[in-house]
Amino acid sequence: MNDTRTPRARIEPWNDPAASAYVRVEGIAKSFGAQVAVANVDLAIHKGEFFSLLGPSGCGKTTLLRMLAGFETPDAGRILIDGADMTGVPPHRRPVNMMFQSYALFPHMTVEQNIAFGLRQDGAPKAEIADRVAEMLALVKLDGFGRRKPHQLSGGQRQRVALARALVKKPKLLLLDEPLGALDRRLREHTQFELVNIQERLGITFIIVTHDQEEAMTMSSRMAVMEHGAIRQVGTPAEVYERPASRFVAEFLGDANIIEGRVTSSANGRLQIAAEAAGCTIAVDGDGLAAGAPCAVAFRPEKLTLAKDQPADTSSNAVAGTVFDIAYLGDMSVYHVRTDAGATLRVAAANSQRMIERPITWDDRVWVTWAPGAGVVLDR
Repeated sequence: MNDTRTPRARIEPWNDPAASAYVRVEGIAKSFGAQVAVANVDLAIHKGEFFSLLGPSGCGKTTLLRMLAGFETPDAGRILIDGADMTGVPPHRRPVNMMFQSYALFPHMTVEQNIAFGLRQDGAPKAEIADRVAEMLALVKLDGFGRRKPHQLSGGQRQRVALARALVKKPKLLLLDEPLGALDRRLREHTQFELVNIQERLGITFIIVTHDQEEAMTMSSRMAVMEHGAIRQVGTPAEVYERPASRFVAEFLGDANIIEGRVTSSANGRLQIAAEAAGCTIAVDGDGLAAGAPCAVAFRPEKLTLAKDQPADTSSNAVAGTVFDIAYLGDMSVYHVRTDAGATLRVAAANSQRMIERPITWDDRVWVTWAPGAGVVLDR
């Protein structure tokens, strides 16, 4: 199948000090009784972004989305969309539409009637409704399905109908609450790229709630990682993955080895860290921590190298251990190594060649090494 997606535009308004935010959340807070759902959140989202709110269940991401839609009233703070204060504006008067996880299609209506529902409620002319519905059916590749009922569609097709219904009124902002959760893995991956392509063609600002890290990284221009009602980090997928701002972000987004230690020296942008739990000295790029300061260093499994032979230099960034488990994932294998000091490290290696026998297997003695730039120092 040919890939007809348009190239993602390399526009980064968030790096432009002169650019103004299209959606601005200022000091938003929401509690349900004694339970704090959203805690004084500030957020700036630019026009045309595909922005993800990412976090575990109960972190406040859906509550924040519902406040953007107007379905929940904040206890404090305000929400601005395109410069207008929307804090007290009811949902039907906001330039916003929302696509729910359940799709919420009317079972007694046809696909065309479902898509046209909002336009009919607004009293749009019949000719305009027909044109807009046809345009949406073409956009989501459902030409010829207009007369069908929801029960006659697959899960992926129902998801497209819900998207068309959300887009037909041309909102300034589209909110998506776990929109791909009901789809199987292969269809979900395909639909992720379709959503990005549609968003780029229309230029509408999308904000999506998801707990799926891979989904957020695939679709987002930027993402906000949430925990306990607060935003822990905002950045592009590459920034958040490669430079997590906290231990929570490092462990939630992808896989990470966390090694505890204490700074022994800091000079020329390089820290030396004594990591007794891992049984090694760590040299890592970084500064800002004084000698004696406790810290942790996060390493992604693919940044580590595994070998049977002892490296020439074992003074730092080298630790010996034994392979006690291997996860074969097709394109890569993840080796679980127990160091001689008792720590566990996960090392990912690409399966670039077909293997009859593994070069490294269970119970092998190995060395794990890494470059100074492979780790990220976490001081919280």
